[in-house]
Amino acid sequence: MDDRANQGRSEVILGRALKGKRDNVVITTKVAAPTGSGPNDEGLSRYHIMREVERSLKRLDTDHVDVYLVHRFDELTPLEETIRALDDIVRAGKALYVGCCNHAAWQVCKSLWIADKQNVTPYMCVQNLYNLLNRQMEGEMFGLVKDMGLGAMAFSPLAVGLFSGVYSPDRPPPPGTLFATREDDFAHMMEENSARVITTVRQLADELGKTPAQLALAWVLSHPEITVAISGADTIEHLNDNIGAVGWTLDDSVREKLDAVSESFVGRPQGSF
Repeated sequence: MDDRANQGRSEVILGRALKGKRDNVVITTKVAAPTGSGPNDEGLSRYHIMREVERSLKRLDTDHVDVYLVHRFDELTPLEETIRALDDIVRAGKALYVGCCNHAAWQVCKSLWIADKQNVTPYMCVQNLYNLLNRQMEGEMFGLVKDMGLGAMAFSPLAVGLFSGVYSPDRPPPPGTLFATREDDFAHMMEENSARVITTVRQLADELGKTPAQLALAWVLSHPEITVAISGADTIEHLNDNIGAVGWTLDDSVREKLDAVSESFVGRPQGSF
């Protein structure tokens, strides 16, 4: 079965769910991923961007999105073309703002420079992987975010569920979970420093009367550079658990312990988690 048959389904579902509530929410969506097998069916060319924003708006049943994100850096398309196309979308009222995902700091900086040079709409936010097992954003991106006043969305703050509380380094992955189907990956992960980080999160969360997910999310949100943590909750129970990460302040001593145990992941992320 071709996975493309389900492409855009989440936009359709979201559009239906937000009937009559559009002005009360912030909608983001992305462009760049393959939507077909043709030469113009992926990337950040003007052709692809202009076509896909129309398709997204139709599926979402709205006249605009709040933030339109480029999903990746496209080495095959001139940045000037991409930036100009995104500006045209903003000027047409089809998006209020634009941002970028999975970019290195130099790529974001170059994009901002081109937007300034062309006097067009610049990126207002970045979206990158960030959690206790992947702290690469702290290397250069945090400095850029602060200097340029950008928003920052952290995706996979629970490291693909490793901080959900479901997994423990001293036990096999529970049946029915993601890593139950990736036991070799899980075993390799637990041989690395990540096992020590996961164990520390579980212990500190228990001492605080919080869940591991709440503590891991609170650590991400405790950084002033981070605007949003994308939890990726699959169920109402997961969502309710994740919401418990807000409304309280992470103690400095706890944050220092988490910083120390995960220090090796500032420059050396574990896998793609």
